[in-house]
Amino acid sequence: MSWIKTKRPRVLAVIVAALVGTMVGLSAITPAQAATARNGICETGEFCLYYNSDQQGSVSDFKGSIPTYGTGSTCYEYKGSGAGKGQCVKNNAASAKNLTGKYVTVFYKSNYAGTIDNFSPGSAANLRAYLKNDNAGHRVGVSGSASANLEYGLYHSSSARVNAYYDGYVNTPGRHEGIDIAKSIGSPVYSLTSGKVIRKTEGSRGSGGLSTLAIYNSSLNKTVVYLHLDPYNGLSVGSTVSKGSKIGYEDWRGVSKSGAAHTHFEMRPGYQTGAAKSVNDYTLSNPIPTGFWAARGYNACCRYS
Repeated sequence: MSWIKTKRPRVLAVIVAALVGTMVGLSAITPAQAATARNGICETGEFCLYYNSDQQGSVSDFKGSIPTYGTGSTCYEYKGSGAGKGQCVKNNAASAKNLTGKYVTVFYKSNYAGTIDNFSPGSAANLRAYLKNDNAGHRVGVSGSASANLEYGLYHSSSARVNAYYDGYVNTPGRHEGIDIAKSIGSPVYSLTSGKVIRKTEGSRGSGGLSTLAIYNSSLNKTVVYLHLDPYNGLSVGSTVSKGSKIGYEDWRGVSKSGAAHTHFEMRPGYQTGAAKSVNDYTLSNPIPTGFWAARGYNACCRYS
C-alpha cells in the first residue's frame, strides 16, 4: 500500500507533465502557420499580387519590399495555382491584397519611381487603371498608421491626395522631380522635416507667380523645396523650422488656374535655394525620394488621383 501511495503521485506527475508538454507543443504549432513567402499562398504578414482582377488567378506572395520584379529567367513569378502561374509578376498584376499590417505602395517603375497606387492594411482591391498590368515593384510602408503617410505629414489631414509622384525625369512633357499633393486652397501646410529657411519668395496667383520656400537641414545636407504655397508670414530667411510646424497654406502661386492648386515638394541633395526645373537646373541629381521619406518616418503614399 505504501508503494501505491508513494508511486501514484509520481505517475500522476508524469501524466500531467505529458499533458502540459502536449499543450506547449500545440501552442508552438500555431506560430508555425505564419507566412511563408513565395509559397503561392497569401498569408498574414504578406503583400500579394494576383494575375487577375478581384484577387483571382495565380498569386505571388511577398514578405517585404521589392524594388523591381525583374524579367526573364530571374523574375519573380506567380506561384499559386490558377491563370498566370509561372509568368513574371512585372507588368502582369491586376489586383492585390495587403496582409502586412502596414501601408504598401505599388510603383509603375522599378526602384520605387513613377506613378503609384497604395493599399492600406487589410485591404484587397484591383490596381488602378494606370497600373493594371503596368507595375514594376512595391514598397512596404514604415507604419500601419495613416499619420505616417506623406499627405498626412504635409497637411495633417487624411483627405489630401497625391496628384503626381516623382517620375524619374522621363515624364512627358517634362520631368517631375518632386511630389505633388493637394487638399484645398487655404489648407495649412506643415514642414516634413526640420531645418532653416534659406529662401522665401511669396509669388502671386497665376502661372507667372511661382512661390518658393526652401528649408535646408545641415545634418542631412538636404534641402526640401516647397512650391505654389502661400508661405507663412511668421517665416523669413534664417528662421528655424521644426518637423510638423506650419509653413504656409495651399495656394496656386505659379499654377495656371485655381482648380490645379497643390503643394509641390522635392528633396534636393545639398544646399539648394530652388526646385531643379524652376531654376533651369537640368542636372539629373535628385535621387528617387522614396527611401529618404521612409527614413524620415513617412510612407510614400497614398491615393494617387
